Amino acid sequence: MLETIWFALWAILWAVYFVLDGFDFGVGTLAPFIAKNESEKRTVYNSMAPYWNGNEVWLITAGGVTFAAFPKTYAVMFSSLYSALLLILFCLIVSGVAMEFRSKFASGGWKSFWDALLWIGNFGPALLFGVAFANLFRGILIDKGGIYHGSLLSLLNPYGLMGGVLFTLIFTVHGSLWLAIKSEGALKKRAGQLAGNLWFALAVAAVVFLGATYISTRLYDNYLKVPALFVIPLAAVGALFGILLFIRRAQWLKA
Repeated sequence: MLETIWFALWAILWAVYFVLDGFDFGVGTLAPFIAKNESEKRTVYNSMAPYWNGNEVWLITAGGVTFAAFPKTYAVMFSSLYSALLLILFCLIVSGVAMEFRSKFASGGWKSFWDALLWIGNFGPALLFGVAFANLFRGILIDKGGIYHGSLLSLLNPYGLMGGVLFTLIFTVHGSLWLAIKSEGALKKRAGQLAGNLWFALAVAAVVFLGATYISTRLYDNYLKVPALFVIPLAAVGALFGILLFIRRAQWLKA
């Protein structure tokens, strides 16, 4: 029972982190494509800057809970996913530095350089978090000593990449909605339209990923053993369609 409570807390902490930092990943990933001039770029940066640093506290907390509640799982997970997690950490650092340094000089080349790093620093975690969690869902092959003998490339398997695409689309929808809330004028309109377009791509990716999960993992066995768990995917589907409803009504905050 205690392990179940800890697992629920662990899942909640990761969910809160993805909700709070997810819009940063989404906005940063969309920034080069949605901001058309310097004023809009400043709006993009200003929508992210006040929040990104505090959001990382949830990431640290989630990692701490993993270590405290499931030390063996922590050891296996972090050693198996070491390359991916190291890249995520590097990207998070790059993103934070880009937000701090971009405005130091007025040079166009200087700003373009940090704009590119901002994109890398947010697209990277969006993709790699999906890859990491998809591999956890599928199961990571380890030996009797709990040692993983694969590499980053072996984590980039088709199912892992599907998870990466799904997470990236989730974050970009989240980011476009956040930008629609925090901006005005043409940028707000583009962000809202983009959220609607990305929603359909997200819906397709979700269906494909669920189908691949049924084929590639044994997660559905848990639902058959405990039918009450079906509430979780049903709630997710309901939330997905609720987002579309609010997007069509231009109620960005509710979406």
